[in-house]
Amino acid sequence: MERVNNILHHTLYKEYLEKNMTAEEGRRFCRHDMGHFLDVARLSVIFCLKEGLFIPEELIYAAALLHDIGRWQQYEDKTPHEKASALLAPRILSECGFTAEESEQVISAIRHHRDEAVRDEKSLDGILYRADKMSRSCFCCAAERECDWKGDKKNLRLRY
Repeated sequence: MERVNNILHHTLYKEYLEKNMTAEEGRRFCRHDMGHFLDVARLSVIFCLKEGLFIPEELIYAAALLHDIGRWQQYEDKTPHEKASALLAPRILSECGFTAEESEQVISAIRHHRDEAVRDEKSLDGILYRADKMSRSCFCCAAERECDWKGDKKNLRLRY
């Protein structure tokens, strides 16, 4: 997990985390912070194990840590955050020791983490999508009634 820890300590990564935090300072709903990133990573690992997939944990954690890193840009200029994050991630991945092939897998998962078409895929794209959606604790959220997520998207029961 050395390369994952390199991401955590990367200057640009810390800068983007700070920008997300600032952009979401007054947000009552789910935030795009380290807690969310780690929930997504750990759920992704569970899915990988339960589904018998052989996806390296470093790739899972890299995708989870980076999938919403461009959320601040969506607030600034309306760029969809999956696109912004996919554009911000390559430099961090490269400088943290990920190969071009590994980076492409991670970037694909980031790019598709909001694309329902990958939901059932037995791939990094699919598990990141599912974990991202399942990571929200709607069942105990104080703002759940005001949330614009449709009722069937909300996680009102604990499953993992």
